[in-house]
Formats: sequence, C-alpha cells, structure tokens
Amino acid sequence: MEIIYRKATFDDVEPMHKLLNDFAAKGLMLPRSRNSIYENIRDYVIATVGGELVGVGAVHMVWDRLAEIRSLAVAEGYQKTGIGKEIVSLLEEAGHDLGVKTFFTLTYQPGFFAKCGYTQVERDSMPQKVWKECVHCPKYPYCDEIALVKQV
Repeated sequence: MEIIYRKATFDDVEPMHKLLNDFAAKGLMLPRSRNSIYENIRDYVIATVGGELVGVGAVHMVWDRLAEIRSLAVAEGYQKTGIGKEIVSLLEEAGHDLGVKTFFTLTYQPGFFAKCGYTQVERDSMPQKVWKECVHCPKYPYCDEIALVKQV
C-alpha cells in the first residue's frame, strides 16, 4: 500500500468535508463547514492511497509561536497504520518551519495525541487566543474537548 502525503487542494475539499463530518456525526470530533475548509485550505495535509483520500489534518497558526493541530481524521480501514502519526509529524514540521514552539490540540482522542508526545493540560491554562473560534462551535459555551500541549 503506497501512501502519498501532500498539501490539500481545492479538489480535496469535498472528500475532506465528508471524512471530517462522518467522524463528527459519530461524536468523535467537531464538525467542519465547507467554508471553514476552503478558508483554511493551506493549513491541511492529506494522505491518499490509490488516489482515495484516507487521512486529513490541519495546523492552524493561533498566536506568536503557537499553533493548533486540528481536523485530524483517518478513514476507518486505515487507522492504526501510522497515517495519523505521520500527518501530525508533517503538520508539526510545517509549524517548525515557521518558528512554532508550542503545539496544542483540543480533542476527544487524548490517547492518540499522548502517543504523539502531547501532554494533557487544563483548558483554562490555554491563552485566550485559543478560544477565538469557539463562538462558532455548536457546543459553545459548554466545551467538553480535552486540551493537550507539546513544547518543541
């Protein structure tokens, strides 16, 4: 199985939207609108097998040397193959290239991120800039995501 990792393009938006929102429908992550994906297309890395999108993730710059790893999903038939970890690694590399020193994630899958070197922290310990998009969240103001951080 040859896995190809690359930056997302506009042609990837529909399969990305479907994969992300299939997981959101199961309560495993928050949903993403097409508009959000289009506006942040440069943040995304995807994984494909035989031209089929099987994984996606994004790194979003939040503040000075602070970035969020978000919208990470791997198709069910491809989980536990290292695709998710590789996507996180590529996203972190892109952040490093810009000078990011701290990565964080807000997730319902803390075990996965712990395996990637992230440490759970209290949500309240995160800077206010982290919460700027929360007003658009369907769960606002009752966030139940778990915050994890990785210093580099």
